[in-house]
Amino acid sequence: MGKYDDVIAFIKKLHSTEEFIPLHAPRFIGNEKKYVSECIDSTFVSSVGAFVDKFEKQVTEFTGAKYAVATVNGTAALHISLILSGVSKGDEVITQPLTFIATCNAINYIGAYPVFVDVDKKSLGLSAEKLECFLRKNAEIRNNECFNKSTNRRIKAVVPMHTFGFSADIDGLVGVCEKYNIPLVEDAAESLGSYYKHRHTGTFGCLGAFSFNGNKIITTGGGGMIVTNDEVLAKKAKHITTTAKISHPWEYDHDMVGYNYRMPNINAALGCAQMEVLPEFLKSKKQLADEYKSFFKDKSIQFLQGSQDSVPNHWLNAVVLNSLEERNNFLQETNGQGVMTRPIWKLMSRVKMFQNAQKTNLENSEWLERRVVNIPSSVV
Repeated sequence: MGKYDDVIAFIKKLHSTEEFIPLHAPRFIGNEKKYVSECIDSTFVSSVGAFVDKFEKQVTEFTGAKYAVATVNGTAALHISLILSGVSKGDEVITQPLTFIATCNAINYIGAYPVFVDVDKKSLGLSAEKLECFLRKNAEIRNNECFNKSTNRRIKAVVPMHTFGFSADIDGLVGVCEKYNIPLVEDAAESLGSYYKHRHTGTFGCLGAFSFNGNKIITTGGGGMIVTNDEVLAKKAKHITTTAKISHPWEYDHDMVGYNYRMPNINAALGCAQMEVLPEFLKSKKQLADEYKSFFKDKSIQFLQGSQDSVPNHWLNAVVLNSLEERNNFLQETNGQGVMTRPIWKLMSRVKMFQNAQKTNLENSEWLERRVVNIPSSVV
C-alpha cells in the first residue's frame, strides 16, 4: 500500500477511468471539425482568412480588451509585446523566477536581461511588495525613465505571470510600475477565463499575451494572442507580426524588420470553435476544482486556491506537499500508477542561461519550488 493510494483512487474516480490520466488533455466537443473543414474548403489555410478575424473578435469580446492580434504561439505574443512596450537590447525586464521558461526566452530574444523578484506565496505571481522594495533600493529615475543603479541598465518592463490561471496582485503591481514609470506587460498565457476584481487578466498592462497551446484551457493546436486597449500598439502588433509588409495591391515592400508570427487561419478555425465552448469548459473546471478542494480539506496536503481577489480559470490544479521528500514520493507514486502529475517549474534563476541574472531574496519561490505539484485537470 502506498501513502497516496487514497489520492490516486479519488483522481481516477473523478476522471472515470483506471487508464492513464493525463495532466491536461484538449477537448473537442463543438464545431471544431466543421470549422476546420470550412477553412480547408476555402483554401485560405495560412495567415489570411476569415477565421483569424473572427477569433480575434471573440477574444476581445470575452476579455473586454479593445484589440486582439493572433500569433503563432504564446511566446511570440510575449516577444512582440515586449518589443512594443519599448524593450531593446541591453535593457532589463523584471519578472518572476517561478515561471515557464518561455517568459525568460522572450526577454532573451531581444537581447534584454531578466531580473528576478520573488512571488507571493498565495497567488504564485510577482510580489508587488517585493518589487517596490527592489526598486526603492536599486532604481532611480533619469529623464523620466527608470534605471538600475547597480548595472546602469534601463529597466524597461515588468512582466508578472498569472501562474496556473491564478491572478497576480495586479493592482499592486500597476501602482508600483506607475510610480517608477515602467511599462507592465502581462504574461497571461495560462489565464484565459481568469479575473482579478471582475476584470479579465491581460487587460491591466499596456499589453497582455495569451497562449493556446495543446495543453491550455482552449487550444488552437499552437497559437497565441496579444491583447491591448491601445489602438496604436494594436496596429503595430499586426504590422510587425506580418513581416512588416507595407500594404499594396502587388508590390513587396517592408518598412522595418518584422516577424512571420501571424496565426494561420486553420488554427484560428479551431480556436473559434473552442471559444464557443469556453464557458462550458470553465464551468466544468470549477466543478472539478471544487471536488478537489473538498477532498483535500482534511488532508495534510494543501490544495492551492489563489488569492481572494482572483477568480481563476482552474487551468491546472495544484497541491502543496510538506517537503521536497514528500513531493518526490507523491510524484513517484502517482506517475507509477498512471496518474500524470508534474512538479512546478525549476526556478529560472537556477536555469543555466539565467543563473547569473540579478535577483532578490527568493524565499517564497524556493519554498514553492520544493513543494508544488500539478494534478490532472482536464475538462471532465
